[in-house]
Amino acid sequence: MNPSVYNLGMEINLVGLASTAATFLGVWIGHVSVRKIEREVERIWIPSVLALTLGIGLEITSLWADSLVISTICGILGITLLWDSLELAYRQPRRVTKGHAPANPHNPRHARILAEHPEATVIDLLARDPRGVPFSDEEIRAIRGQTK
Repeated sequence: MNPSVYNLGMEINLVGLASTAATFLGVWIGHVSVRKIEREVERIWIPSVLALTLGIGLEITSLWADSLVISTICGILGITLLWDSLELAYRQPRRVTKGHAPANPHNPRHARILAEHPEATVIDLLARDPRGVPFSDEEIRAIRGQTK
């Protein structure tokens, strides 16, 4: 009888587990880091360029890694960092300007945003209990402390 019949394909493949862990951790840490870094750092281009450089480095490492698991992890974390650099440079500052993310009045960059954009706010609209239905315009103004 053929011995491969008894093997039943029980070889352990770590690529799925590694890619799942890298994706979860990369997105989670990236999301939290982007919000924190954008709120605290005055010169946002510095961490943005750092994330871009690390992302490109991880993508190059992914191309040359001998291990499929290492290549997968580097590729996922690399593209996550590339996306985070875009978030830091453009998208998150726009959210602050529009009042979708809280501004930090102690950060000079955010102080300028607060002075120039009436929609900007220091209130974190995510730091509240969800209620399952949209807020009306009047409720949003009350949350923000506006009287209009």
